[in-house]
Amino acid sequence: SIIQNRKHKLLSIGGTRDHVHILFGIRPMQSVSSILMEIKRDSSEWINRKRFIVGKFEWQEGYGAFSHSKSQITQVANYIENQEKHHEKCSSADEFRKILDDLGIEYDERYMF
Repeated sequence: SIIQNRKHKLLSIGGTRDHVHILFGIRPMQSVSSILMEIKRDSSEWINRKRFIVGKFEWQEGYGAFSHSKSQITQVANYIENQEKHHEKCSSADEFRKILDDLGIEYDERYMF
């Protein structure tokens, strides 16, 4: 389902025990970094308030962000909703490296995961 607030539109969310994928629409004047900072802050506060884990929960510092065309929304949402099945064949770290390699994006292995 689509959850909408005044800032952005959440289209799909899913993941596994070690990562989360979120598909959302944003306005052109919004920055991905500010939205992710807000999502991480609010979800960390909620997880800690609910005491879902022993100790303090914190997200890792980094993130990966990819854009898509409007015609790909259904395909991307299906991918997100099937993460556990998908990662039976390929780890999230290996898949992320492959995406970066396929796109020709340079990265430093010291800062990966």
